[in-house]
Amino acid sequence: MASSFSHAVAALGIGACFHRPGISKRVWVAGALCSVVPDLDVLGFRLGIHYGDFWGHRGFTHSLLFAALLAASVSILAFRCLPGTGLLWIWGYLFLVTASHGLLDAMTDGGLGVAFFSPFSNDRYFLPWRPIRVSPIGVGRFFTERGWTVLQSELLWIWLPSTLLAGLVWLLRQRPTSDV
Repeated sequence: MASSFSHAVAALGIGACFHRPGISKRVWVAGALCSVVPDLDVLGFRLGIHYGDFWGHRGFTHSLLFAALLAASVSILAFRCLPGTGLLWIWGYLFLVTASHGLLDAMTDGGLGVAFFSPFSNDRYFLPWRPIRVSPIGVGRFFTERGWTVLQSELLWIWLPSTLLAGLVWLLRQRPTSDV
């Protein structure tokens, strides 16, 4: 998996595409949280759930259906009364940041792959290009030499593209509009 830090950074980069003046900061916080929620499946290890199981790591919680359901739940429960922003717009943002979790994990060099199509299929997939070093599971294991190597990989393959995306969106919004 990519680290929780990097999933949140990706959510903020994606958020630049959805930014509107006056949007509540709660939307961006919800996006960062939704981007890391799929990894709550690691709690299953302590409950005897195996990695490759339906509820195992990178299983259902990393699927596109889970991303859609989480986005819908958070949109309705937390933002149905938010003025100036439609629920579909918020759902779209939250869906993309949650789905980005599985996409980033499918770009790592370890694990068993991602069950994108769960519950319809528990088959696990990787992307053909896997430049991101897989992060160790657990906070204590992350703050090691291996964790530093992972973070360097994520800085290059997640943080830099997220920053470039946000910068590009910001630049495009600064362009003067023509009155043609």
